[in-house]
Amino acid sequence: MKNNRYTLRALARLLAYPDAYLRAQLDPLMAAIDAEAALSPSRRAELRALAADLLRRDPIEVESRYVETFDRGRSTSLHLFEHVHGDSRDRGPAMIDLRQTYERAGLDLASGELPDHLGVVLEFASTQPASVAKGFLAELGHIVNAIFSALMQKKSPYAAVMAAVLDLAGMPARAVEIEPEETLDESWAEPVAFDGCSTRGQARPGDPQPVHLVRKASTQGVMA
Repeated sequence: MKNNRYTLRALARLLAYPDAYLRAQLDPLMAAIDAEAALSPSRRAELRALAADLLRRDPIEVESRYVETFDRGRSTSLHLFEHVHGDSRDRGPAMIDLRQTYERAGLDLASGELPDHLGVVLEFASTQPASVAKGFLAELGHIVNAIFSALMQKKSPYAAVMAAVLDLAGMPARAVEIEPEETLDESWAEPVAFDGCSTRGQARPGDPQPVHLVRKASTQGVMA
């Protein structure tokens, strides 16, 4: 089985925030992927196209697109357990188990790093023998394929990275239908203040306000 250590590490870096430091590393990263030749020529060409796109575009556009792609929707989140457990309590124990797997292999996470981030997963896999790394990635392949499908739906060049991960897991990259979802901004949006309610007769600001005429009761005979 071909060695894929440097390819896995390069793919992990390609999923990092595309700041100036990362963009300066793109040529060496692609050279490492080509030298190891763990991926097919066509897949490596797709990754080179991603790298070229990151270098060609305005840096602000590249960085904002990254945030829009990976931080504003669950379907393309790089945190794998978010696809499985969402915000449920099950995510916590799963994160602990994964962190302990890393620790047993001698891998310590930096402060603030979450163990289920795909970049971290790939870094860990790069420390394992090729056969072990392949089996480990295959266990997560269905999640990676779902992210691949969502990125394809968005026409994102980052889909090439997911396809490369699936190649190394020995799984085909097959786009499946992904249901549309609300962005995080939409799902967390606060209700509009003073937006009216369902009470009969109340309308939103700016809408026509209904006027109800009530006949005044006679007061004759009431006061002594």
